[in-house]
Amino acid sequence: MQICHAAIFAVAFELVAGSAAIAADANHGAELAKRWCATCHVVSDDQKQAVADVPPFAVVARNPDFSPEKLAFFLLDPHPKMPNFPLSRAEAADIAAYIASLRK
Repeated sequence: MQICHAAIFAVAFELVAGSAAIAADANHGAELAKRWCATCHVVSDDQKQAVADVPPFAVVARNPDFSPEKLAFFLLDPHPKMPNFPLSRAEAADIAAYIASLRK
């Protein structure tokens, strides 16, 4: 059964990763982030406040393990502390591309 779940995960990851590499639009991702993510995360330099224990997007982008493809996949099935936004694969890829653009 674990092999089946691993295979499904691998196929789903490849589908998301492939679409993230092809169709990611960081500008659209910035718009989505400001609309949906800014309540908890600092998503841009002009934002002054967010939830204290939630990482700013720039910090997420600088994480050595950061990968836009992994993040896009994560956004489609977020952890329990995050709201379950009805993101399409393209929207998840766009947000991930925006976060990747914040690496400095």
